[in-house]
Amino acid sequence: MTLRYKTLPGDIDHIIANDHAIVERQFQHLEAGRGDRRILVDQISFELAGHAFAEETVLYPAFVTVGMEDDSTQGREEHAEMKMALATLAKTEPGEPEFETALSALMAGMRHHAPEEEAEILPAFRAKVGEAKMAELGKEFLAAKREAPTYAHPNAPDTGLAEKPAGALAAPLDMVRDVVAGQKMTLATDASGLLNPQAQAILDAFSKLGPKPAEILEPEQARRQPTLVDAVTAVMVEKGLEGPEAVGSVEDMTIPGPAGELSIRVYKPLNAGAEPLPVLLWIHGGGWVLFTVDTYDASCRGLANKAGCIVVSPEYRRAPEAVFPAAHDDVLATYQWIKANGASIGADPDTIAIGGESVGGNMAAATCLQLKELGQQQPVAQVLVYPLTTAEQFGESMVEEADARPLNIGLLSWMASHAFAGVPEAASDPRIDLLGLPAEKLAGQPPALVITDERDVLRSQGQEYAKHLEAAGVPTTSSYYAGAMHEFFGAAAVLDSAEQAQAEVAAMLCLAFAGRSDDPYPAGADTALADGTSKRVTR
Repeated sequence: MTLRYKTLPGDIDHIIANDHAIVERQFQHLEAGRGDRRILVDQISFELAGHAFAEETVLYPAFVTVGMEDDSTQGREEHAEMKMALATLAKTEPGEPEFETALSALMAGMRHHAPEEEAEILPAFRAKVGEAKMAELGKEFLAAKREAPTYAHPNAPDTGLAEKPAGALAAPLDMVRDVVAGQKMTLATDASGLLNPQAQAILDAFSKLGPKPAEILEPEQARRQPTLVDAVTAVMVEKGLEGPEAVGSVEDMTIPGPAGELSIRVYKPLNAGAEPLPVLLWIHGGGWVLFTVDTYDASCRGLANKAGCIVVSPEYRRAPEAVFPAAHDDVLATYQWIKANGASIGADPDTIAIGGESVGGNMAAATCLQLKELGQQQPVAQVLVYPLTTAEQFGESMVEEADARPLNIGLLSWMASHAFAGVPEAASDPRIDLLGLPAEKLAGQPPALVITDERDVLRSQGQEYAKHLEAAGVPTTSSYYAGAMHEFFGAAAVLDSAEQAQAEVAAMLCLAFAGRSDDPYPAGADTALADGTSKRVTR
């Protein structure tokens, strides 16, 4: 995103800039000659069709109300040229002269339109209407994208009262066209060519399930969408693999929480004896909005068996029903309950590790910091798997992986807009802005393993946090998996790099549970994985 001023994730200018960033990165894949050219163009066309419809029905009419008629007219004229190019791309194939000419025209048009809109037009509009209006228009913009046709319609009305009903009529016809053309099987995959074959197979299976873009849906709608777990299951069925991984036992129970009863799930490993076992508090992801303990069941099963420990996974409260810091409070309460009551589930309350994926990684790190502030015993280890460590769009991965699946830059902003609704100051809270903490705040934390992956908007901030921990004197290992995507960790049944990552976590946990600080992984060299890619350990 190239906006040079402060916005909130749900503001219309923030959403528009995210759309531009996604399309620009897909243009770069095309120019570099990587990935699937047909699928990339289909995805760009889908993105721009919805984007143009929303701008024409929400943003441009708002321009007129504040005296920006010329900008409205200019935008519609530029969209008309864009739609003509998109229409040509839809009926031609890569390599054909018409296709390549239209693609060049589309790139040139967008690269003129987007920077001018972000640098001049949107700032001027914000100055006229104020922050509250930008947030209100952001909601209307996403609602319009939900109603938008999935193809460009150059001859359809683009002004006045006629465009919305025209779009409403075109949308169902486009859905039929999608099914006939098989396009719904390609829109949610990663077409960059940067994933390893096993990871690509999972994303292809995910796309065939036909999920709508979560970043334009209401939370309840998004929660009903297929997930990567469904895709992994589909790949397992195709390969004749059975699941889920067997463990000793799985029990759902409730404990006292900050807002009433709090559900937790307790996993025990195979062959667990009568002796108390070490325990891992594992926190699921989902941007504080999506997903449940069910979604991360495979991670918990794998870690319970590999590390020979009890795994406790809390079903923390989600936004927008319960915004920040509700989830953080629930996780801290779960840790404190294990410490006080671990013996009741067969755990050793003096040997607790903590970890999580995505925002679960954020909450694992934040819990360690809170325990330090409270003067309470910290975990023996922390495991942060592709963690969110700042609410800012930090680092090169926000540009390079803006278009990644299943987490792109637009979905990340959508999650933040719900998680921090009504509490914009949450973004600067030390439990969220881990990168903003001074070294003295980070010092004295338990040993850390930070895992990041290639196709992930959070990659840069995870790697940066590992550097901050190390600089503060915290024993830290940073491990990077090439060719993998966000949410890869739980896919060990069909993804070798996920199996390797789980084994890496288990090795670190076993040493920590034994009170040892040995490092089982050498630093500074690439390690070949069975899927043909590699991971690199740094310190």
